Formats: sequence, C-alpha cells, structure tokens
Amino acid sequence: MLSAAGALAHGFVRVTGAFARPRRLVRDLEGMPETLARAGSLELKFAVTKSEIRRAQRLRYRVFFEQGGAIPDAMSRARRRDICPFDRVCDHIIVVDHAAVNRFGRRKPKVVGAYRVLRQERIGDASAFYSSAEFDVPALVANHPGKRFLELGRSCVLPEYRAKRVLELLWRGLLAYARHHRIDCMIGCASLPGADPLRHVGALAFLRQHARAQDEWSVRVREGVSGYTPPPDLVVSDPRRAIASLPPLLKGYLRLGARFGDGAFVDHAFGATDVFVVMPVSAIDPRYIEHFSGGLLEPRAA
Repeated sequence: MLSAAGALAHGFVRVTGAFARPRRLVRDLEGMPETLARAGSLELKFAVTKSEIRRAQRLRYRVFFEQGGAIPDAMSRARRRDICPFDRVCDHIIVVDHAAVNRFGRRKPKVVGAYRVLRQERIGDASAFYSSAEFDVPALVANHPGKRFLELGRSCVLPEYRAKRVLELLWRGLLAYARHHRIDCMIGCASLPGADPLRHVGALAFLRQHARAQDEWSVRVREGVSGYTPPPDLVVSDPRRAIASLPPLLKGYLRLGARFGDGAFVDHAFGATDVFVVMPVSAIDPRYIEHFSGGLLEPRAA
C-alpha cells in the first residue's frame, strides 16, 4: 500500500463516495485531518487541492487588491487571484461557509477566511522566509538554534464575515498546526492600512513602547529597505486610543501575548505598513489556548 506521500507522487486521488468526483490532492497533511473543526455552516480545513488553493487566492485578491490598496501584477490581475510563488511551499488553512449562496441564489460553498503557513523545515535557510525581504529574520532565527519557526502570512477574511467566529476558527487551526508540528515560535508580518507610516505613528509608538520584542527576540527592519521607526521620545498619551486604532488582527495578536519588531516596513506594492510579529508558543496565555482550541490542545512547556 502506498503512503500518503506516495499517493501524491503518483497522482492518486481521494474518492469520498461511490459516485463522487475524484479529488487530486496536492498537499500531504502529514497525519493531520483535512477538516479541523465545524461551527454551524462554517468548516475549518486545509486547502488540499489546486481548486481550493485557487479559491483562497481569489479571496486574497478580493481583500487585498479589490478592497485594499495593493497593486496586482499582470498575472494576478488577469486571473483575479493573488498568485505568489510561496504558495507552492506553504500550507493553506481556510474557512468555508457551506451556506453561502451565489448570485443566482443557489447554495455554493465559499472560502471566507484564509491563512498561509510556512514551516522553516520546508525552506531550510531563514533568509527564504517571505518576511525576510522586509525584516532581519535570519538574525532572529540564529539567536534560537534548534527552535522550530512557523511563518504566518496572507491572513484575510471577507468583510461580511469579520465577526470573531471566523478569526477564532483560523486561530484554532494555527494552534492545532503548531502543536502537531512542534512549533516553538510563530512569526510573520501584520499590516496597517496604507503605505504612509505617519498615519499610524501613534499605533507604532504604542507597539514600540508597550509590546516590543526584547533581547534575543528583537527584530529590526532590514537595512536598505523602506522602513520607519517612530521617534524614541514620542510618548503615547492615550494608550486606549492607540489600541483602538489597530486592525482586529493586530489586536488579537496583542491579546495572545505577541510582541513586535522595532520599526515598520513600508510596503508600497501592497499599500500597507507592515510590523513584524513574534509569538513564542510557550508565551501564549494558556487561557487563550484553551479558548481557541476548544480544549483539544495544551500549552507546550517552555
């Protein structure tokens, strides 16, 4: 009998019923279930076929390019998908609404939320992380020999689904993935809207003063790229207002106990101001692990 990896290599497919359409799998989940959770009509799962990955790319295109300020390249614009070379080596966690209807009023499942995750072992050298183009990730990884890093990216949720449930399902998927692969630290870029960091000087100053990664966890913007650091003497007089100005994803990371790199990268192509997120798994509050995992996961020992 062929292993899952062997079946993938030979182009074998999974059939779920006697008359079901065969599904050609393009991802080996290495022992994880395809479906991770359900909540009403919502299903948390991995994208395991080309079709599912393309649906995640279409969601990203709609959120980042049509609704946000990102500028698509010619291929993405023609196909109306956020096409990125990293998608080939990443795993994709998605939320599907099985009660969604199309423009004809017929029920058609729709991808409404997505995360892209990249394990260090898939790329080897830390300089190959997506975020290494913006931040000095190799220096961070070098400070922690033997630690397993997981990069989070391309997080997006359709506007009409941005209640807590979809984001919490995605975080449940992240924690399950991190636990299964014995991840020590989750990292990645999180964005503030617009490529003008001065619009967010209060929020950036707050993160620097109250949530900056310290010592061996500190990360800086790469030299030679477009970066911004708020003045060191800038005092945030109203922390609550600064927190309120943060996007929901950044607020969530703060609640989980994440810390942030020093400074921001100005991403003109994506029309965003990026900060670097550092989240050691051992530092996540056990109450949140319990909440987001539905009691199925336990915090790892430091």
